[in-house]
Amino acid sequence: MPARIVALPTTDTPTTLQEALAALRARLEIPAQLPPSVTAAAERAASRARRPALDRTDLELVTIDPPGSRDLDQALHIARSGQGYQVSYAIAAVASFVAAGDPIDVEARHRGLTFYAPDLRTPLHPPVLSEGAASLLPDQDRPALLWTLRLDHDGELMEATVVRALVRSREQLTYEQAQREVDGGAARSTLALLVEVGRLREERERDRGGVSLQIPTQEVGVDDRGQYTLSYRATLPVEGFNAQISLLTGIAAARLMLAGRIGILRTLPPAEATALQRLRRTADALQISWPDQQSYPEFVRSLDPVIAPHAAMLNACTELFRGAGYAAFDGTVPGQTRHAALATDYAHATAPLRRLIDRFVGEICLALAAGEPVPDWTRAALPELPELMTAAESRAKKYERAVVDLVEVSLLHDRVGEQFTGTVVDVESKGKRGIVLVADPAVQARVSGPDLPLGAEVSLRLISADWATGKAEFSRV
Repeated sequence: MPARIVALPTTDTPTTLQEALAALRARLEIPAQLPPSVTAAAERAASRARRPALDRTDLELVTIDPPGSRDLDQALHIARSGQGYQVSYAIAAVASFVAAGDPIDVEARHRGLTFYAPDLRTPLHPPVLSEGAASLLPDQDRPALLWTLRLDHDGELMEATVVRALVRSREQLTYEQAQREVDGGAARSTLALLVEVGRLREERERDRGGVSLQIPTQEVGVDDRGQYTLSYRATLPVEGFNAQISLLTGIAAARLMLAGRIGILRTLPPAEATALQRLRRTADALQISWPDQQSYPEFVRSLDPVIAPHAAMLNACTELFRGAGYAAFDGTVPGQTRHAALATDYAHATAPLRRLIDRFVGEICLALAAGEPVPDWTRAALPELPELMTAAESRAKKYERAVVDLVEVSLLHDRVGEQFTGTVVDVESKGKRGIVLVADPAVQARVSGPDLPLGAEVSLRLISADWATGKAEFSRV
């Protein structure tokens, strides 16, 4: 995949986090800047976007995102409808600004995704669009793809439509603000109903055999002195409910495309029986009860990541489903359509500012919902999209893990020889090497030593935190 980057020397060993991050971007070919032609095209597009004829600025939409976000893909409104619910979900209309083959489109296909690092955000689209004219910022009229999702009293999806519409978000909320409002007992109607619908959708996920791993993530922050920090962050309940609305929309998009026999799905093959057997042996080794009659999803939901053996078990569960990919089709439905972890058909449809494929899925769904021909430019792109997205996701995964590794090195490089306490969450090489989670600072790193006890807290000594390798490593004391 071609990339346009500013090459940096990589022969000298980095000595600061900024140098190490710059060298990492050069090595992984993460674009460092936008070509002037792309920026100029975006500025022109921002001034002449198509304004939809349908005006739905009456909807009191809100966005819920991490603090400081400017690339706002989705805005939400939920209302009661008879005995059920009506979810209105506005998605940024990127195709109102980007035409197939124009400089913005060509560059986006090179990138595939937005890439994140603590010192630099590498956007899929120029900020004048992704953080400006196309973003669903509050108090701004914006073109959108407006999904209307009708649910019954149990939260089952009964009907879904999508149209172009002009929308206007009323407020930009962070996850923490939304959670505080809900916890305060006087939440606005949309947030109160988000809790209801989110819980119902989680129940429907359980019913169909889907599972979501609730694993605390390492989060990079900045302290009052401008120094980078690492902490473990658990998902707030409102984040899970909000994610269920996005999943619901992706399920609706998949159904629409399968019915129309054209589109692109996010797929994941079912877990192999041998992988489940390995997980059961891991549970036995950790002395975690897993009754024969208890399904895998039920077992996962019984785990508490705060408990050290459970944290190790959840880490092992991440290995169960492998081979996520994309299935593009035109005329003939593929043999494998399911996303095994979600236990349903699913498509990426709700993050077009940050993920290339969603723009194409949205435009296909618009055409199918209207009974119109699918645009030629979306149909022509279908064969190449799976490869483009797979390559971009592989690069993003390597980048994001390496970024956290480098922040870990920055926090530990002057503490070599000190002792720490951590939980062993993975063991290999006959128990002599593994992965350990350290609570303070929030580090996940390699550990070596004889007889590493899976799921146990152990005393550690930091033996290296190396800028050259970008890794920290511990040994068991």
